[in-house]
Amino acid sequence: MAHGDITHIDIPVTDLAAATQFYERLFGWEIREAPGFEGYPMWHAPNQISGGGLAPRSEGFTQPRSYVEVDSIDETIAAATDAGGAVLMSKQPIDDASWWAVISDPDGNVIGLYEGAPGTADAP
Repeated sequence: MAHGDITHIDIPVTDLAAATQFYERLFGWEIREAPGFEGYPMWHAPNQISGGGLAPRSEGFTQPRSYVEVDSIDETIAAATDAGGAVLMSKQPIDDASWWAVISDPDGNVIGLYEGAPGTADAP
């Protein structure tokens, strides 16, 4: 994927099993836990391009969150804060070759960032 592409969508849920069943039946998504990501089942749409995860709902995570592929999280965070955005979660590793962070725009919209080497794990 290229800088600026939406690469992943997380959906906050309170019951992973019920949510898995709901989305599989509703949209035909294949939802499975990947090795190393237990407790975080990831979904793929029938087009095998779109995807995301079912993540535990928490106080700061109550609405679906889109993740945007970036060339550099550090540079994107700097540009976002210079433009009036805020960092909600600093850069964190996913694995040895990919990272994620969460920012908000000046209107308070929450946006996830994903940086990864080609061929690495799916976004958070």
